[in-house]
Amino acid sequence: MGTYKLVALDMDGTLLNDLQEVSETNRRWIQKAMEAGVIVCFSTGRGFRSALPYAEQLGLMNVPMITVNGSEIWSRPHVLHRRTLVDPETIKRMHRLALQHPEVWYWAYSTDAVYNKETWIQPADRYADHHWLKFGYYTEDDKAREAILKEVSSWGNLEITNSSPWNLEMNPLGITKASALRELCTMLKIDMSETVAVGDSLNDIAAIREAGLGVAMGNAQDEVKRAANAVTFTNQEHGVAEVLRKYVLKAKGAL
Repeated sequence: MGTYKLVALDMDGTLLNDLQEVSETNRRWIQKAMEAGVIVCFSTGRGFRSALPYAEQLGLMNVPMITVNGSEIWSRPHVLHRRTLVDPETIKRMHRLALQHPEVWYWAYSTDAVYNKETWIQPADRYADHHWLKFGYYTEDDKAREAILKEVSSWGNLEITNSSPWNLEMNPLGITKASALRELCTMLKIDMSETVAVGDSLNDIAAIREAGLGVAMGNAQDEVKRAANAVTFTNQEHGVAEVLRKYVLKAKGAL
């Protein structure tokens, strides 16, 4: 076990409990890690605006942040380091595909807002007026989801993951939480072997595989657990606190 300098935390299903709250136990161990000189940062599929209140709550206002599955990398909150966009024509194509499946919920992140099935851009054909970051589909109909996955995969220009077993998330090809974590390591002069990545869904797998230590939550999808070096407690059982205690602070001799 090495000494880890950076811990990249997924939010939903990982740091946050099922009420979308940070438990007091998780908060306390994040504080201990930061006091020991460890950089703790978010690595989330959420957009910046929805991650920011948690960064403020936890005092993570001077550390980097990975949002929208790696499409945005922030040197610190409000200071953008890099942004990678999805081509407007591809968003148009994904929207048209969504309309072929009336039972499917869909949404898209742009740099200015989150649009969805009920609040799509107006006029609906002005794709080029927006800077797009990510597109998502949600359905509990396995056949519809598999049909969409097969179609979008055939295009060959998108990174396809999920943040729950019932959705699909599309980012530009090559853009993942792992590509963003590598970029952070370059910025901070940290080796990837000195990082820990923690998550529960397919959008966490690349980072879990490439980090020095990849940890799956107890509630993670099975594929994520298979990719990880270790499995911790669930998000309801303060699994992040356990990672920080067992693998990060113990290794630093900070306990």
